[in-house]
Amino acid sequence: MKNKDILYIVVPCYNEELVLKETTKRLKEKMEELIQSKKIAKKSRILYINDGSKDKTWELIKKINEEEEYFTGISLSRNRGHQNALLAGLMTAKEKADIVISMDADLQDDIGAIDGMIERYHEGAEIVYGVRSSRKKDTFFKKVTAEGFYKFMKLMGVDIVFNHADYRLTSKKVLEELEKFSEVNLFLRGLFPLIGYKTEIVYYERKERFAGESKYPLKKMLSFAWDGISSFSVKPLRFITGLGFLITLFSILVLLYSLIVKIIGSAVSGWTFIVCSIWFVGGLQMLSIGIIGEYIGKIYKETKRRPRYIIAENLDE
Repeated sequence: MKNKDILYIVVPCYNEELVLKETTKRLKEKMEELIQSKKIAKKSRILYINDGSKDKTWELIKKINEEEEYFTGISLSRNRGHQNALLAGLMTAKEKADIVISMDADLQDDIGAIDGMIERYHEGAEIVYGVRSSRKKDTFFKKVTAEGFYKFMKLMGVDIVFNHADYRLTSKKVLEELEKFSEVNLFLRGLFPLIGYKTEIVYYERKERFAGESKYPLKKMLSFAWDGISSFSVKPLRFITGLGFLITLFSILVLLYSLIVKIIGSAVSGWTFIVCSIWFVGGLQMLSIGIIGEYIGKIYKETKRRPRYIIAENLDE
């Protein structure tokens, strides 16, 4: 067993003032347990990432850093979103850790699953995904939309692990490969399967949020889903091409029908059909232009090569 591996637990935080004390208490207990059982090295740490919080999250992180041995943190210059904050934590932890586990601060991810992740790593896995065992506690709407999200992503050609969010263990080697991916539009759930290496899964029961509000309402989830699809798949563009081809065939049939009616002299007004056709085709064109525009917008952002995050303060130096 690799009992000298340094573990960093990376925890992005955005307005987590209400939950952070309890999160610290539970993570401290788990860290001490892992060190005492010699599963990880004593230099292991919990790294909080303040993603431009508007409450007292950063002040609390600094206080925890002063009072607790195993806790450190970084603060981004402004809010950059969960994926960028998580990446900032992973890249910071990579410099000192042998293995890194990412999880949310709201205590919905089962801390007890960390043991299983470390065991799979000792057995040779470079990436260990934390996957929900069920969605019994979700509302019907949440369950349907969440499972629909993963199925739709698969349908669009995005290689993701079903029911896996961002609770995962990665080795230093994996993070060094992740660093080579330079895209600005981040969807980490899709990037890690692209990296490869041996992977394993640890199932766990996801709990209720300990305190505070969810940072992913429906609007954000839909935006997140679109980011994932447009960052890893061109199927929407191919769909537009196929649809355009079908409409062209249909237009030819309508043209032939119109010529036949003209030749035989039948008096057909066709007003309703024409109006409906104009509105339908016009709406379809606007939708198609919008989808193409989204892809062009992503290209625009990528070509600027702006930094994905800026670290304003680093307590881990």
